Amino acid sequence: MSETSGHDDVVRDLASRAGFAVRWTDQAGTAQEVSPETLKRLLASLKLDCETEEQAKGSLTRLDAGARVRPPLVTTLAGQSFDIDAPAGVSAKLTREDGATFAFRLDEGDGGRARVRPILETGYHRLEFGDEAVTVAVSPGRGRSIVEAGGGRRMWGLAAQVYGLTRRGDGGIGDLGGVAALAEAAARDGSDALALSPLHAGFTADPYHFGPYSPSSRLFLNPLHADPDFLFGEDRVRAASEAAGVEGAREEQERAALIDWPAAAALKLATFRTLHASFREFDLGGNPRGRLAADYAAFLTEGGALLQEHARFEALHAARFGADPFQWDWRRWPEGLRNPRGPEVEAFAQAHASEVDFHLFLQWIADRSFAAAQSVARGAGMAIGLVSDLAVGMDAGGSHAWSRQDDVLVGLSVGSPPDLFNPNGQAWGLATFSPIALRANGFAPFIATLRACMRHAGGVRIDHAMGLQRLWMVPEGESSRNGAYLAFPVDDLLRLTALESERNECVVVGEDLGTVPEGFRERIAAAGIAGMRVLQFERREGEGFFPPRYYPADALAMTTTHDLPTMAGWWSGADIALRASIRGEQFGESENDRATREVERAELWRAFEEAGVAEGARPTPDETDPAVAAAIRFLAETPSKLVLLPLEDALGQVEQPNLPGTLDEHPNWRRRLPAPAPGLLAEERAAERLNSLNRGREGS
Repeated sequence: MSETSGHDDVVRDLASRAGFAVRWTDQAGTAQEVSPETLKRLLASLKLDCETEEQAKGSLTRLDAGARVRPPLVTTLAGQSFDIDAPAGVSAKLTREDGATFAFRLDEGDGGRARVRPILETGYHRLEFGDEAVTVAVSPGRGRSIVEAGGGRRMWGLAAQVYGLTRRGDGGIGDLGGVAALAEAAARDGSDALALSPLHAGFTADPYHFGPYSPSSRLFLNPLHADPDFLFGEDRVRAASEAAGVEGAREEQERAALIDWPAAAALKLATFRTLHASFREFDLGGNPRGRLAADYAAFLTEGGALLQEHARFEALHAARFGADPFQWDWRRWPEGLRNPRGPEVEAFAQAHASEVDFHLFLQWIADRSFAAAQSVARGAGMAIGLVSDLAVGMDAGGSHAWSRQDDVLVGLSVGSPPDLFNPNGQAWGLATFSPIALRANGFAPFIATLRACMRHAGGVRIDHAMGLQRLWMVPEGESSRNGAYLAFPVDDLLRLTALESERNECVVVGEDLGTVPEGFRERIAAAGIAGMRVLQFERREGEGFFPPRYYPADALAMTTTHDLPTMAGWWSGADIALRASIRGEQFGESENDRATREVERAELWRAFEEAGVAEGARPTPDETDPAVAAAIRFLAETPSKLVLLPLEDALGQVEQPNLPGTLDEHPNWRRRLPAPAPGLLAEERAAERLNSLNRGREGS
């Protein structure tokens, strides 16, 4: 065996032990193998050096030693015994969350481990034995399901792009006041849910970075979607806007068809700064302090260190990026400022205390806006209410990666491997958690992220839910071809998701579209996570579209998603024309695109006819309204316990919110509704579409 071959074998072994799939099968069924050079770059991001064989062997030793360390948290299922790394026969004490204690002895388990008797109560309990202790997360196994939320009824809801909602006073960017108004109107129409685009925290200092799926942190919110009217009242907010000298400019932004993120953000933040100054002077400075000051203090206490670190990052980012555009990423900051708990960051925070407090204030008004909107939704009669959206990762240059560097795989990007649709694969520029760090830190980052998304929501949609089991990881700056699948502790993550779902009374939907690992859909269904079925995808080549009965009862049914053409856009072929107008190898128009779409239109209309939701001659491509109406009636007939209708389809719109793979070629995440959504939904054709959902969902 050559020296190189021996080194490569050790690298492959190290990669496999770390969770990387050295071999995998692509979408065409062809076996693939990841090169040793790619594995070395991937392993380096896990701090597993392997440039030389000696380094690789040393990393392997450290990895194995780490695996033998007892983790601070273990997961199990309620009512089932489980094994831990401890000697059998020793005395143990279980302290439940409610304070009750139980003494017992550890039984003999498998493989020299000790067995713990079944724990019936779900929750986070403390298990002590000898001089050691672990947290035991006891999961119900299944979280709160859509069936439970609706009492077994077949429900429907709407899906909205928050930024695109309009209302008087929103300053040109949709906010949670618009969400509350839409939720109240939709509930009157019979809706039980309102799914929202991600509300994660972006980069306040860089409003050009506005994509909702590329957040700075998923633990906090984007203050540009806050509605301070909920806390301060409309008059005080308008007075702040006038005092800031931006009221007229805000009204101009509100009339625009497309969001000008930099301009609208600057105007909103100017209003917020004036409000913040007023709040500090009159509410915090009052004697005695009033209700708002007490609520703010409670919010800061609850947010703790994570909240303070996020606010410090925002202030630092504004200072560094404002002074030097090349310091947008914290990894380019002076060394002392890269340490969130170092003396230089502490000194900066003290010197800029007011600026840090401003960002704490922004998070407070955003959090309370979200809570108020959910209160409106549930108060109006929605069984679920707001459904938040959990992005698959976060920007490596953002707040979470800076404040919790050991949690995150900085230097790797989440993406997807080459497939039939993207021959070069995709790298999304998003970082994610390290599975090694998750285990070592008791899954604290994952639990905190779930809680942040469930905090004020009746449901959460997990984007690219396959990430609970594996993610395609690519070294930053490299082609997606130079990537590999990284495994995650799926059993632990599913148990924790079910536990947090139960505790927060929050249903969970997993976006399981694309390349799905074998058995994954069955696995998440067993955990009470609803999968997704999108009409445009529910077909088999040569056989046409599946009938309504094909849709599972425990899955969410949709006409489309934010990344796909609207129903009117698909029927008309507008998406084909759009792609043809854009340069790039994944765009353009093949000779067969329009012919294929014509066949698909015929197949879909036939499926509508066979389901009894359409009759007569098939509409022409320009006749989109009958096709949209039939699609909605079709999904209303499915067994799915929740049909989610994107607002674009409820209104019969042609344009889609986002076209993946584009930047300036398409106005991604910028379209605003021409009027407030409640009024648009009350118009005749939109109202009839919603009524058809009610009729199709009745009697179940």
